[in-house]
Amino acid sequence: MMASNSRAQRVADQLQRDIAELIQFEIDDPRIGLVSVTGVEVSADLAHAKVFVIPLGAGDDAQRSPEQAGRDSAAALNGAAGFLRSLLARRMQLRAAPKLRFHYDASVERGRQLDDLIDRALATDRGRHS
Repeated sequence: MMASNSRAQRVADQLQRDIAELIQFEIDDPRIGLVSVTGVEVSADLAHAKVFVIPLGAGDDAQRSPEQAGRDSAAALNGAAGFLRSLLARRMQLRAAPKLRFHYDASVERGRQLDDLIDRALATDRGRHS
């Protein structure tokens, strides 16, 4: 049982590296923009992979929030999932390349919000004790 978990983790790590590289060099879609692949979860049978992405530089666009930019990028990547899967099949030594599903990774944005809350709480506390 441990061997399959470690194999799934090794496959997930390789997928993360390869997908990030393929997005950077093979995908030319302005809807995707610059994204970072923050993680990959692979099913135990290696048939499916959840790929988590965040947009980089999304704060430059005043029209869209980072969350909306991330969801838009994930939707565009889901449209290109078949193409990416075919490229991965040529790169990786697997019987079958996993089906890819892209998701916006909200954990980074939530972490940033929590950091802001902590900073405000500390500033308020300092104001009370000064």
